[in-house]
Amino acid sequence: MTTMPLTYPGFSGQSARLQALQTPFQPLDPGVVDASIPTFFVGQSRDGFWLARDANGEIGGAFLFKASALAFARRTSRPHPCATILLSEQFELDVENQGNPLIGWLKPLLRRLNIAGR
Repeated sequence: MTTMPLTYPGFSGQSARLQALQTPFQPLDPGVVDASIPTFFVGQSRDGFWLARDANGEIGGAFLFKASALAFARRTSRPHPCATILLSEQFELDVENQGNPLIGWLKPLLRRLNIAGR
């Protein structure tokens, strides 16, 4: 897998670095992914759930499996193919969960079990 910068080359250095620390959702370089192509970020939350969120911050979902998150991205972008960016850092869903509705029930249970297991 090849890595590539996710920010525009014209961003000012300091503000771009500060912004990159705050959120993994940076504007995509138009030389890498055309703006007309639906783009999704896919990664894991701190609880281990798989998340898919579009680059525009309009839609997203939480899932039990990575394959489900990728399928959500493909299904949501139909009839066009989409670009997916797998993030190595954890992130939390900042839009309404339009994925697996059980995640809302499982998250507090897992957190409670994790605390009880310590």
